[in-house]
Amino acid sequence: MAMVQPSLAEVHRSVSVNAGSRFWQKLLAFSGPGYLIAVGYMDPGNWATDLAGGSAFGYSLLSVILLSNLMAILLQALSSKLGIVMGRDLAQACRDHYSPPVVFALWLLCELAIIACDLAEVIGTAIALKLLFGIPLLVGVCLTTADVMLILLLQHKGFRRLEAFVLSLLIIIAACFAFEIALARPAIRDVLTGFVPTLQIVTDPGMLYVAIGILGATVMPHNLYLHSSIVQTRDFDRTPYGRREAIRFATLDSTIALTFALLINAAILVLAAAAFHVAGFSGVAQIEQAHALLAPALGVSAASAVFAVALLASGQNSTVTATLAGQVVMEGFLQIRIPPWLRRLVTRLLAVVPAVVVTALHGEKGTADLLVLSQVALSMQLPFAVVPLVRFTSDRRKMGSFVNPRWLTALAILVAVAIIALNAKLLLDVVW
Repeated sequence: MAMVQPSLAEVHRSVSVNAGSRFWQKLLAFSGPGYLIAVGYMDPGNWATDLAGGSAFGYSLLSVILLSNLMAILLQALSSKLGIVMGRDLAQACRDHYSPPVVFALWLLCELAIIACDLAEVIGTAIALKLLFGIPLLVGVCLTTADVMLILLLQHKGFRRLEAFVLSLLIIIAACFAFEIALARPAIRDVLTGFVPTLQIVTDPGMLYVAIGILGATVMPHNLYLHSSIVQTRDFDRTPYGRREAIRFATLDSTIALTFALLINAAILVLAAAAFHVAGFSGVAQIEQAHALLAPALGVSAASAVFAVALLASGQNSTVTATLAGQVVMEGFLQIRIPPWLRRLVTRLLAVVPAVVVTALHGEKGTADLLVLSQVALSMQLPFAVVPLVRFTSDRRKMGSFVNPRWLTALAILVAVAIIALNAKLLLDVVW
C-alpha cells in the first residue's frame, strides 16, 4: 500500500492508552468515538421519522428501530476493525482498491449523504430556535451557518474535549426524554410488543416508507467512514495483540453508545405513540406539531419546552459528526485537504440553500417533508458504503489474521442484502 498521510492527521494517535492499565481504565481510554458515532443515530432526522412512525402506526415500528440498531452495531464494529487493522479509514481503503472513476462516484454519493444529513440538522436546529426563542424559521436556517465557529473552537481544544462536549449534550437529551416518558406513562406491554417485527411493515407502502426512513436515519453511511477514522485517534500498541485488544475495546465502546442511541430513538417513537397515536392524532409528522400538542397531551406546560431543548442539543451535536465525516471523506477519497472551517461552511451552505428555498415556498409543512425525505435519501446511499466495508473486512489479503470469520461475513452479507432489498422495494413502490 502506498504511504499516505493518516486520517484526521491533526488528532491521529493523540489520545494515549496505557498498556498496563486495568480493564476499566482501558475501556475509559477507548470510550469516546462510539458516542461521536451515536450522535448521528439520534439527529433531528431521526426525530422526524420516529415522530411520523409513532403517531401514525403506534408502537409497531419499534421493531424497525431495534433491527436497524443491531445492524448499526454490527457495521460500526466492522468499521472500527478496518481502521484499527489497516490503519486506513474506509474512504482511503476504497481509494486504494477501486479505479479512479469508481472512487469519484463513491465520493460523490457520500457527499450527497452528508448534505442530506446536514439538511436534517439545519432544519432541526432552526425549528428548535423558533420553538425556544420565537426566531422565524427562515432566519433560523440562515443562523445555523454560525456553528462553524463552535466546531473550530472545540477542535482546537483537543479531541477529548470534543468527545466530552458531545457526551454532555447526549446526557441532556437523555434527561429530557426521561422526563417526557415519565409524563407520557406508556403501556409497557404495548411497548414490548412493538419490538416484535410484523409482516405488515413490508406489505403496507406507507409503513414501509417510514420504516426505510428510520433505517436511513439510524444506519448512516458517512458514520461508517467516520468511525474507521476516529478509532485511530487512540495511541494503542500496533502489535497483533495491541490491535486485537483495541478492536475489543472499540467494539465495546460503540456497542454501549449505540445501545444508548437505541433508547433515545425508541423514546421518541414511544412518546409519539403514547401522546398522539393513542389519543387519535395519527398525522403528527412535523416537529412543530409535536411541540404544540405535547403540553396539552401530557398535561404539563414544561413538556413542550423540554422537547425543544432536546431538539436543539440534538441539532448542535450532529454538526460535530457531519464536520468530521466531511473532512474524512474528502481527504480519504480525493486526498484534498482544505481548512476544516471552509469544509464545514461549504457543506452547510449546500444544505442551507434547499432548506431556505423550501421554507420560503412551503413553510413548516415543506420542511417536515424535506426532513423525512432526507432520511430516505440517506438510506439509498447505504449500500455504497456497506458493500465495500463488508468486502474489505472479509478479505484475508487486507486483514490478515483479523479477517472476518465465515459466520460474521455471512451475517454482514445478510445485512447488506436486506438493506439493498428494502431500498429496491421502496423504489418499486414509488415508481408504480
